[in-house]
Amino acid sequence: MDNSLSNWSAKDAVGSAWLGRRYGVDPVQQLRAISQIGGSRITRRVGNRWQYTYEDRYRPEDTLAGHIEFMFRREPLSLEFLWRLFREIDPNELSAWVRREPTGGYSRRAGYLYEWLTGRELDFEGVVNGAYVEVLDPKLYLTAFRPRTVTRWHVKDNLPGNRAFCPIVYLADTVKEALAFDVASGWSGLEKEFGAELLRRSAVWMTVKESKSSFAIEGEDKQHDRIQRFAVVMEQELGQHDQIFAAPTLESLQRSILGENATAYGIRRSPIFVGESLMDIIHYIAPRWDMVRDMLEGLSECDRLTEFRNPLLRAAVLSFGFVYVHPLTDGNGRISRFLVNDVLRRDGVLPEPFVLPVSAVISASMTDYDRILEILSKPLMRRYAGAYRLGKPVRYDDGLSSTLHFDAYDQAEPVWRYPDLTDHVVYLAGVVQSTMEDELRKEAGLMRTYRGARDAVNEIVEGPDEDLYRIVRSIHDNKWSVSGKLRSEFPILEDPRLAESVIEAVKVAFQGA
Repeated sequence: MDNSLSNWSAKDAVGSAWLGRRYGVDPVQQLRAISQIGGSRITRRVGNRWQYTYEDRYRPEDTLAGHIEFMFRREPLSLEFLWRLFREIDPNELSAWVRREPTGGYSRRAGYLYEWLTGRELDFEGVVNGAYVEVLDPKLYLTAFRPRTVTRWHVKDNLPGNRAFCPIVYLADTVKEALAFDVASGWSGLEKEFGAELLRRSAVWMTVKESKSSFAIEGEDKQHDRIQRFAVVMEQELGQHDQIFAAPTLESLQRSILGENATAYGIRRSPIFVGESLMDIIHYIAPRWDMVRDMLEGLSECDRLTEFRNPLLRAAVLSFGFVYVHPLTDGNGRISRFLVNDVLRRDGVLPEPFVLPVSAVISASMTDYDRILEILSKPLMRRYAGAYRLGKPVRYDDGLSSTLHFDAYDQAEPVWRYPDLTDHVVYLAGVVQSTMEDELRKEAGLMRTYRGARDAVNEIVEGPDEDLYRIVRSIHDNKWSVSGKLRSEFPILEDPRLAESVIEAVKVAFQGA
């Protein structure tokens, strides 16, 4: 467990801390909270995790059942931790508990989650009576909108995914505060402030800016043809697919984004990592290729199960979930950012044809974006530092060769399948809010100013909008002067009095904005 536990005596640790010590369980993803028994009730934050101290009256029995119940009652749930724990315990201990308490809510949850996570059946005849209980508390976690009834355990399975992929989002106060931002209301506010027509005219700009910024994140912002391709994909494909994670849909999107000169297309059947192969630097290793298709089905199931939940929450879970699965040979980052707008469009909070240029906000602070991705990737790479290497290339079934050799796919499996995406939700909700309240407002205001300047120039000079905007932009960029290039393009500006009138009109429009 975390080094901070070394300061606690074994008899003081309770819940997940006790279980981790007792069964040698050490999850890759840091537990959100650990608990101990002390003199008085204390809650303190250490790094990204809470440490709870409870009075002695809260001490559970020093048994598997006692500490699992304590964990369920008082600590945020980690599916990765449970996956690892259930492979270390004697299942007969769990069976004995559910036999003693066949109608107990915590015993039933534990029994059901054991079977769900391991695929093994406990030696238990099943619950014959008692009220149904939900696996996750909807007040505390992202849950499925329509739970599945499981008669064997008398539980309502409201997990937001399946065994192949099931994210955990703990609805801490920071998450609830972030999700309080209403995208639809924010958009209505922009329409009220700037007018629906101006925003509609800005739709093309929004799409191109999102495309350009998305490539900037990957250091390819000068690739004009690629930027245009991605812009067209967003214009034509957002919100159009009921099964966005289906392999044919993803390959079609990938082909449209990459064009016809990519080295490979489709769902990968080979190892993939994020890093610099020439420098032997690896930042992240994605799931083993033979896990990818069932994980995509898990993402699709998560999409279906969480329908009607908060769109910002869904956008974060599906976008970051996709990028961690990294299912394609190339284009994963761009499609993950495509998914943000796709979810908001499908969920009805972002009207067609608009696109939120979230990548502009992301690229403006890449340190924050990297920090969020590293919440999962850093501990993963630290844990398995001795299990990967770049060596002799091996050719795989998709025709690609890879130099990556990783010996810990099985051990790392629950990290990929059951990611804690709580902080990712807070981050993306903030990005969307900043995009709408800052980026769009700034650009819409600038567009309104340009439009006003164009109208003012049009009072002096007749011409198509394209020419008028060209004049406005040149005068503004040249600090209220007419350049020689602009004069040669528009000889009418050779007239000093006319040119001065045009300059004054542009200056007044911008200074009055």
